Amino acid sequence: MDNHVRLFDTTLRDGEQSPGATMTTAEKLEVARALARLGVDVIEAGFPAASPDDLEAVRRIAQEVGRSQNGERVPVICGLSRTVKGDLDKAWEAVQGADKPRIHTFIATSDIHMKYKLKMERPEVLKVVREMVAYAHSLCADIEFSPEDAGRSDPEFLYQVLEVAIECGATTLNIPDTVGYLMPDEFGALIAGIIKNTPGIDKCTVSVHCHNDLGMATANTLAGIRAGARQAEVTINGIGERAGNTALEEVAMAMFTRQQVLGLETGIDTTQLARVSKMVSNYTGISVQPNKAIVGANAFAHEAGIHQDGMLKNHMTYEIMRPETVGVSQSSLVLGKHSGRHALQERMVTMGYNLDENNLNKLFERFKVLADKKKTITDADLEALVSDELYQPKVLFTLDGLQVACGTMGLPTATVRLIDPKGEKLVHASVGTGPVDAAFKAIDAIVSSSSTLVEFVIHAITQGIDAQGEVTVRIQGAESTSHLNAQKETTQPHTYGGYGADTDIVVASAKAYLSALNKMLVATGHFGEEPETAAVQKVAS
Repeated sequence: MDNHVRLFDTTLRDGEQSPGATMTTAEKLEVARALARLGVDVIEAGFPAASPDDLEAVRRIAQEVGRSQNGERVPVICGLSRTVKGDLDKAWEAVQGADKPRIHTFIATSDIHMKYKLKMERPEVLKVVREMVAYAHSLCADIEFSPEDAGRSDPEFLYQVLEVAIECGATTLNIPDTVGYLMPDEFGALIAGIIKNTPGIDKCTVSVHCHNDLGMATANTLAGIRAGARQAEVTINGIGERAGNTALEEVAMAMFTRQQVLGLETGIDTTQLARVSKMVSNYTGISVQPNKAIVGANAFAHEAGIHQDGMLKNHMTYEIMRPETVGVSQSSLVLGKHSGRHALQERMVTMGYNLDENNLNKLFERFKVLADKKKTITDADLEALVSDELYQPKVLFTLDGLQVACGTMGLPTATVRLIDPKGEKLVHASVGTGPVDAAFKAIDAIVSSSSTLVEFVIHAITQGIDAQGEVTVRIQGAESTSHLNAQKETTQPHTYGGYGADTDIVVASAKAYLSALNKMLVATGHFGEEPETAAVQKVAS
């Protein structure tokens, strides 16, 4: 339909290029399933040529998320590729198992990119577009083409490039403001000019892909859509290179809330936005800022007396949307230590989690432990349990015990017991500036792997004195480059995120730190040196 805007989610590709946002294949699968339930039209699952891990992740998403089992709707599964034959082959290898596969290929078209990055003249770029788009179309019927840095490209040359792409089989033309340079009126005019001046444009869907370097990503995306684009490329929480991408939740809710003005619609189930935002934040280790639109912790919070008075009289005085619309619920569940597995399962289904028997059993065990500590279990508690217990990265070291001593008298000390990859229990005690620092030092002594803590965030995710604490950490590894993504090559240490939740914030901190360390160890393949037995004690199982 002319008023339907496709949402092309690139959280697993462009979003994962954020420093520290690398996800495991299992985590990518869970995010892809969540995006499919959310109702996105296209999932850009990765950059298959970047690494064998990326190719395998895209292949599994294509087969497990992009293939209909019982006639249900499935999204298009897309793989990114440079205009290089080898990249295109890998992209097709990865996505061909999907019911609706797509190859997305790109080449730069701005003068500065062509001169300094590609070292090519305009005729050479046109030749590459002609040859490689045609080759991509010989592999896959659905081809998306992007002229990288279109926002700074000469419009007349851009029209030529896009015309060639259309002639050679492109079905979607994506116009990226790669460096977030344009103002909304400029970007809207660029899209309008492309639609007006590109021969054959009526055969294609025009897409927009905006970055947030000047804070204009959502505004530019909406300007492009109002100018005639009918696909928007977005990420959950707006994560992505540098300042990030256009946030899916902002575009979806702008069209939902201002439908009378925009006259546009998406297929997004908005009630799942908060849940998917939380999942992506936990997996990437990138916290959502409290004042983030739609999904931030303060998005529906009111402190000023005037605001509170207005809200008590009519919520529409200070809220243009209801929290329930985006899946934010303040209600408590009548679930406690006497609740059964079936009641828990039913509640998880209503929250959007279809857990298999094994994962439900794991969750139920943790639920019972928490129910012994808390009188009432809330939705937020269950969200934390799911994130903390079921969707952790591949485990090498697991936390088996933690004891701390701290206060104004004596030295803060932590004794940590971990289970290593061989199944052995290792114990070490360390002194630190506080209980969390002591616990981290004890873990470091056991794991014997070099890393630097660069971010530590903690807050309560439920209310009351028995609230669960949530901790997000980010660490830098010692390796010089990441093998996970060829586009991320850097001389800077790679960053890894971790998440943990518990009613004890020191335990939550240890879980989060260990989660990040496990990611680093899996990514680098270095499982640490054998700890010195004089410092680290082995405990008989």
